[in-house]
Amino acid sequence: MSVPTNRKEANRRSSIEVSVRDSETPLSHQADAEIETPANLPASPPRSLTASQPVDETEAQCGEPRTCRSASLRQQISQKSSVQSSSDLIVPLRSRRGLFGYLCYIPEYSDPRAYRRKTKWTITLMVSGAGLAAPLGSAIILPALLDISQDLNSTPGITNLSVALYMLAMSIFPLWWSSFSESLGRRTIYLVSFALFTLWAVLAGVSTSISMFIVFRLLSGGAAASVQAVGAGTLADIWEVKERGHAMGIFYLGPLCGPLFAPIIGGALTQGLGWRSTQWFLVGYGGLTTIGLLLCLPETLKETKPLIEKEHSRDLAKEGLARGDQGLQRVSTRQSMQKKTRMSILVLRRCFIDPLKIILDLRFPAVALTVFYASVTFGTLYYLNVSIQTTFSRTPYNFSTMIVGLLYIPSSLGYISASVFCGSWADWIMAREARRAERYDEKGRLIYRPEDRMRENAWLAAFLFPGALIWYGWTAEKGLFWFIPVSSY
Repeated sequence: MSVPTNRKEANRRSSIEVSVRDSETPLSHQADAEIETPANLPASPPRSLTASQPVDETEAQCGEPRTCRSASLRQQISQKSSVQSSSDLIVPLRSRRGLFGYLCYIPEYSDPRAYRRKTKWTITLMVSGAGLAAPLGSAIILPALLDISQDLNSTPGITNLSVALYMLAMSIFPLWWSSFSESLGRRTIYLVSFALFTLWAVLAGVSTSISMFIVFRLLSGGAAASVQAVGAGTLADIWEVKERGHAMGIFYLGPLCGPLFAPIIGGALTQGLGWRSTQWFLVGYGGLTTIGLLLCLPETLKETKPLIEKEHSRDLAKEGLARGDQGLQRVSTRQSMQKKTRMSILVLRRCFIDPLKIILDLRFPAVALTVFYASVTFGTLYYLNVSIQTTFSRTPYNFSTMIVGLLYIPSSLGYISASVFCGSWADWIMAREARRAERYDEKGRLIYRPEDRMRENAWLAAFLFPGALIWYGWTAEKGLFWFIPVSSY
């Protein structure tokens, strides 16, 4: 009888010890146990860590099986919640902004930076392709300038105005495109500008006089310049600061590849079909770009600003309070005319004056110096493109139109390599300067400053670009072998 009694006493003591251990288990372990064994899953029986029962590899790395399994379950739950949150970011179809926003295949997000990387690169490449239109339209007629002047009974100097005024419009119109994009949205600006670009290219292609051709070329340059102003804003909408340099490099592949493709295409079309075929090529490119933007480019601006509604309502409210208005009252003809006049003034100021406010940023020396150097570089680049046509089509080179178009390839190869590699290099420089200055936020993340991108990049550009121009001018003047002047650009 003593053996059973001792056995019962031992069982009772073991049950008490188990209950005590369970009561002393921390809350975090209890939560882990709840996550580890949900209600819809059967609880796995406990196992003892013996030599015949090897430990799982992940459990051996973590050191505590229960914690590892609970962490994996937490990760799965967080992934499901992230998928659910990304679906919550999608703007309803009827609430999507921009012109014909309901036709876009890519949905609009309330937070554009929440797009997947694949979608971000799709938008980036789409905008880059649209950015190709402006330089394509400017340089595609370079091999055909002599043919245009002969066909339209003009001189080469006046015909060159079709290129010069095109570039002038590209430099001025972005002030208005960028200003209106903050109120109308990026998508609307893209669609309107490229529809106009296609229309002006049609009218330039059917021009019967040099004056008509120059006017519609000017309007084409102004319409295509929207991407130069709004494209960088689109990338800033969807990309983080630390990745923006690489994205901007890929974006500039389009604008910088224009001098590569345009003279080759223009030379081949002019030699085979005449100079008017260059304009019909622009019509096709503009139409395809408009369709692509319509179907694949969502609105990326997080919040649009009203044109004049808030300001006008604020003025009306101030006037009502000043008169002591409590409700609806009869308005005289004089008061109605004053309101309409003030409304017209606000519209005119918003359309013609407000876009020029950005010029006030030139009062800062850093901004003025950067803009000045970039403007000189950009303008000199197009002077160089025009000089290539005149230099190599005459003695001592006497190249054909097709060969002259091929001479634009070396410079474009430099643009492509710089766009692909220098964007990532600028991101690395910016991160390096942030680490060197020990700029961290409260979460331990680096604090980036845009001016850090200009470190050694600015010095390299300041010396290499003028040196290359001197090399090109001197060797071309001496009539050296064609590869020597071409290698400078």
